[in-house]
Amino acid sequence: MVQISFHFEYSDQVELLLDRHGIAHFVRLPMMQGRDIDGKHYGTQVFPGNVSVVMAQVPDDAVRGFVDDLEAFRRQKKGHEHIDIVVWPIEKFGLES
Repeated sequence: MVQISFHFEYSDQVELLLDRHGIAHFVRLPMMQGRDIDGKHYGTQVFPGNVSVVMAQVPDDAVRGFVDDLEAFRRQKKGHEHIDIVVWPIEKFGLES
């Protein structure tokens, strides 16, 4: 499981990276309040902006390439430095009958 948090305006670019890696299963939580290296993003005049979070089911053999591409996107320009990536191993997946 990969979790990516980023400024909401980069949602399209993050989704393009998911598509490029064939990652079809993800959840995007748009327009959330949060804090990152740029400060608070509470969707207010005092703390403008919002954060989005994507949680994606990424196969083990695809994690490295996907994270590498996210890191490359993060390094493209100073405005992307806020992107945060967390990878969690999943012990069990799916519902039992």
